[in-house]
Amino acid sequence: MKTKLAAVLGIVLVLVVGWLAVQENQKANRGTCHRFAPGSAVAAAPDLYSKDGFLFVNLSYNTSKDAAGRTLYCFTTSDGKESPTFHVLPGDHLIVTVKNKLPKPTSAGHMMKVDNSGAQVCGATTSNASSVNIHYHGTNVSPACHSDEVIHTLINSGQTFTYDIGFPVDEPPGLYWYHPHVHGLAESAVLGGASGALVVEGIEDLQQAVRGLPERILTIRDQVLPHNSPAGSVTPPIVPEKDLSVNYVPVSYPNYVPAELTMKPGKKEFWRITNSSADTVIDLELQYDGVPQELQLAGRDGVPAESQDGTSQGKLIPVKHIVIPPAARAEFIVQGPSPNVKKAQLVTQKVDTGPDGDSDPARPLIAIHTDSNAAEPSAMPLQSGAPGPQRFNLLATTPPTTTRTVYFSEINNKSQFFVTVDGATPKLFSPTNPPAITTKQGSVEDWTLENRSRELHTFHIHQIHFFLLERNGAPAPVLEQQVIDTVDIPAWSGAGPYPNVKVRLDFRGADIGDYVYHCHILEHEDDGMMATIRVLPRI
Repeated sequence: MKTKLAAVLGIVLVLVVGWLAVQENQKANRGTCHRFAPGSAVAAAPDLYSKDGFLFVNLSYNTSKDAAGRTLYCFTTSDGKESPTFHVLPGDHLIVTVKNKLPKPTSAGHMMKVDNSGAQVCGATTSNASSVNIHYHGTNVSPACHSDEVIHTLINSGQTFTYDIGFPVDEPPGLYWYHPHVHGLAESAVLGGASGALVVEGIEDLQQAVRGLPERILTIRDQVLPHNSPAGSVTPPIVPEKDLSVNYVPVSYPNYVPAELTMKPGKKEFWRITNSSADTVIDLELQYDGVPQELQLAGRDGVPAESQDGTSQGKLIPVKHIVIPPAARAEFIVQGPSPNVKKAQLVTQKVDTGPDGDSDPARPLIAIHTDSNAAEPSAMPLQSGAPGPQRFNLLATTPPTTTRTVYFSEINNKSQFFVTVDGATPKLFSPTNPPAITTKQGSVEDWTLENRSRELHTFHIHQIHFFLLERNGAPAPVLEQQVIDTVDIPAWSGAGPYPNVKVRLDFRGADIGDYVYHCHILEHEDDGMMATIRVLPRI
């Protein structure tokens, strides 16, 4: 009897130990890409700083599941830091070694050859569902292999790849970011959270008002709703197409419990916000007891506001709200609420993306509390040095060498999306396509970007920036007359003129070779709305 009981207990013990091991393994897997609980305090991402002209980083690309069963993705350092913020100076080199730790795909799934000839292959030759690469969004760096190249660069499961991103000495000081950019997989990777901020230091030399202010870097991301959630809808009850988060603190439908932030009452701070969403447009507004507060805009898309006019100094622009398309950034000064304010929130207002667009409703993002003893984030430098050369100096007044019309269109019932030079035949993107546009280093081009579809699109071009000149034939608002790298084009109503913007693109820099322009609503990019431009060396 005792022998049988011992045997039974032994079997039970083995089963319990096995069960505990499975639970620990699942717990560890869930924790690979860490996420905070709703209503958590906003925590800063880990900061990594360059030294003596270099920043060396080892990253692993990981995946796990959250409690709702959603697939998460993340980059982590060798000591476990997730989505670190890279800090570099103009002229520095960022050396990133990436190890793809995703499991090998169990089926062919997403298969795509990156080049017919193989001459331009950079890494693996064929993508699959586990492939990754990294785009250093907004940076004005080389599109060559092992730099910011996304057309032919693939890192497959188990492979390691090293980037050497050399920043030019005239790289504008401001906020950039990094994320995967494998065609067909970009949306899922970014929705899964694989992104981080990148700061080129020195904005205080062009925007003196930010000197010494407490600095917060806030990354807004979107993610799919849990599988049992209703589909996105603009009619009551309004359901968002995607949930949002702030520094990985979810703000989830339907309760929209905001992230928490505590600051000293009445204290000015410098907030640097990147919309690292795959698909969601945000319209930021700071509200104190429901009243919009003035924000002092200091930078857009990595370029200090009003800084490229030949003065080598920026100017603050007072605004009450800031529309930030997916991938765009805004840097601004806020003044904390007084102790008399009962409800202080950073919110996103409702964004109309058109009859065929996504539902991007109003919702809170951050609940702001005051405490005179609140710990403050680290302060901006008082001064780094004299302003350096300005990469896009006098772009607004430089005559264009060429003009073009480029338009966005789609076959909605087939999920096919196109970006096309006027007069050409619409074509879905493929890495093997020839360049849709060829230009020369040193040129300045004016492009009219038309939206011929019934949903909003967001134009982004790699390697360079552009100046926003016009909206629908009229001068763009002062807030938007800036050097930027991402711009939205509203939806077409179905009748009348196509909505359009006119931008002036700056090819006067050092970057030559092939790179891409596309819609940065990544669902659209993955479904074909991207094309290649080739920049030839000046003769």
